[in-house]
Amino acid sequence: MAEHSQRRTYGSAVTTYPYDSVDVGPSLGLVVLQVDETIEGDMRRLLGDAQLYVSRVPSDARVTRETLAEMAALLGRAASLLPPAADLAAVAYGCTSGAAQIGPVQIARLVRQGRQVGAVTDPVSALVAACAHLGIRRLALLSPYVEAVSEQLRDVLARQGVDTPVFGTFAEAEEARVVRIAPDAITDAAMDLCAGAEVDGLFLSCTNLRTLPVIDRLESALDLPVLSSNLVLAWHMAQLASVPVTGPGRLLAGA
Repeated sequence: MAEHSQRRTYGSAVTTYPYDSVDVGPSLGLVVLQVDETIEGDMRRLLGDAQLYVSRVPSDARVTRETLAEMAALLGRAASLLPPAADLAAVAYGCTSGAAQIGPVQIARLVRQGRQVGAVTDPVSALVAACAHLGIRRLALLSPYVEAVSEQLRDVLARQGVDTPVFGTFAEAEEARVVRIAPDAITDAAMDLCAGAEVDGLFLSCTNLRTLPVIDRLESALDLPVLSSNLVLAWHMAQLASVPVTGPGRLLAGA
């Protein structure tokens, strides 16, 4: 025992070196649902070299209006876990249905309770901005979630002047299944939903839905702008932070 308790001593020669600091440029913050398996990879692909810091907020495995609303009490804490020394140009909350349920104004207030930042966005705010940018007033909406969850999103969009005359759903309530909906299934559903519909564009809702691989294909087939939660969120963050964004679709063509 005595052998293990002996403290080893070193020489007193210690060299201290100077260093230069680097400017990492604009940084972005993202608050992601605990159950989301898609958004983080999509955002890093779309935002390229931007410094993106991610925090997670506890979220229920089942998606209901009640479980979405419960996240409001946890948002400030999740935002506070973003690196305090990072100069964040914008912070985004990454949940479309959650943003519709809690409300963009409340989300911005809650995020700023945990982290002081000039710009806060979310997929609903980003979608409204993208529709204004592209001149979209009538939107086909495809959602993975049960109708009761999507009704709130449709109401919020209507109040912002964006109608959703056609709506389709995969009627899924389990988040773990949403992420595993195949891209071909998304494509087939979107094509059927838009057939004969008088709309200006298509929105693929949900940050956990794997939409990026199908956007160009759908735009070519439908001759319409195709938007998705992660696409509009990355575009809006890039606008707010003045950073590059690259990816599929007409929205990013001029970004």
